[in-house]
Amino acid sequence: MENRMYFSDQFFSAGKTDIFNGNKDKIGAIDHKSAFTSGINIEDIYGETVIEAGFSFFSNKWSIKRGEEDLGFVKYAMSFFTKKYRYYKKGQEFDIESPAFSKEYSVFNSAKEEVAAFRKVSGFFQSSAYELTNHTDIFEADELIAVIMGVNAIEKRNQGAGGGAAT
Repeated sequence: MENRMYFSDQFFSAGKTDIFNGNKDKIGAIDHKSAFTSGINIEDIYGETVIEAGFSFFSNKWSIKRGEEDLGFVKYAMSFFTKKYRYYKKGQEFDIESPAFSKEYSVFNSAKEEVAAFRKVSGFFQSSAYELTNHTDIFEADELIAVIMGVNAIEKRNQGAGGGAAT
């Protein structure tokens, strides 16, 4: 199963952006709730919120919820010469890795098999847009999009802190 989606961030982090499938059909939206917070809601095609994600209070963990259910969280993982994050999902860990100056990321399961990949397809003087390829049915699309937006939010936070790593 391979599933491709496209979506973007908001430059000023407020408002909605659409999520498209590989056929350029709208399949949902990301609601960037406020210019003052990094939290998001992911909506289905009908505008119903299916995922809520954001930083926990006084934490550098990007938490992801479906309704009242905690799905997991994304956290920066210390690494040299690569960008590395980890997604913790109900007893499972997934590594998210990218070479230092690359805009391409891979998501690996514990067996080091690539289960998803995403890349920034724009971002110079405009909002970052992403192409996501899901290679498995371990994740639903909306959950993976929330993970990617978490990586993006952590990177923004780190850049705002002078490039230091958040732990």
